Amino acid sequence: MNQQNRRILLASRPEGKPTPDNFKFETVPVAEPGDGQVLLKILYLSLDPYMRGRMSAAKSYAAPLEVGDVMEGGTVGRVITSRDPAFAEGDIVLSHSGWQSYAIADASTLRKLDPSAAPVSTALGVLGMPGFTAYAGLLTIGQPKEGETVVVAAASGAVGSAVGQIARIKGARAVGIAGGKDKCDFLRNELGFDAVVDHRAPDFADQLQAACPQGIDVYFENVGGHVWEAVFPLLNEFARVPVCGLIAQYNDVAPRPGPDRFPGFMREVLSRSLTIRGFIQREFVAQRPAFYKEMASWIAAGKVRYREDIVDGLDAAPQAFMGLLEGRNFGKLVVRVGE
Repeated sequence: MNQQNRRILLASRPEGKPTPDNFKFETVPVAEPGDGQVLLKILYLSLDPYMRGRMSAAKSYAAPLEVGDVMEGGTVGRVITSRDPAFAEGDIVLSHSGWQSYAIADASTLRKLDPSAAPVSTALGVLGMPGFTAYAGLLTIGQPKEGETVVVAAASGAVGSAVGQIARIKGARAVGIAGGKDKCDFLRNELGFDAVVDHRAPDFADQLQAACPQGIDVYFENVGGHVWEAVFPLLNEFARVPVCGLIAQYNDVAPRPGPDRFPGFMREVLSRSLTIRGFIQREFVAQRPAFYKEMASWIAAGKVRYREDIVDGLDAAPQAFMGLLEGRNFGKLVVRVGE
């Protein structure tokens, strides 16, 4: 075929916040699939905070991208050509093809989607990795109990919004932390959070304490920074803290200045019998079948709602991603790459 593949590469490693210079655009001929592979036309690309870590060379839970690599990310695509009997032309699949308009994928890595069951973009959000992150992290580590208080940061995002709604399904009280009136109103009025606090408010810490009169039993950490500083004193004895992300610190180039708080922090962890556990959603892969079934049923019953922030065109991905790291998105950020 004579189609051209538009793709975006890592041009250089960011120092601090990513800039447009860290991305390189190029156009190359579309390749042909080999045996056991398919050619995909990418329809949707997911943008997620973890991608910032892949742009750095620092040691992490996954290997960093090399300069010159296609930027990585989850995708939904349509099969154009198949060299595997499990997939046919026209099938819609979930893949991890990155920031490009066409991709070759091994058939063994794909999951077929049913467009009649839900909008296919949700496979990148509430019915995909972010939704599963919320489900597995909250229920396995947080273990919310009826009547407890669950607080979640970045609560209007793809992960946080699911955390709060699942907490309410389990009978807990959901308190959301978000930035700005529109996001806070959405959590309160559309998603039914029991209380919402704007982390931009000058009296944020006081408002959070007022919203949690019985303290905090589960804190789902997505942010770090000044949000964590306000949460930490409110954690009850035996509180559980699933640590999913630290987006406020992803662009730091060096440790933040200040006194060494670690000894006091550890003393409180001991004296309050706190459980603080970082996690990556792939650790809980055995739970995915249960997640797909339960989340689909909750959405169908109106118990879980979601919001997508869809940006048009692959070329818009870098600016949208930079905005994501500053909280400018509203809901699950997705790029519509093709039709």
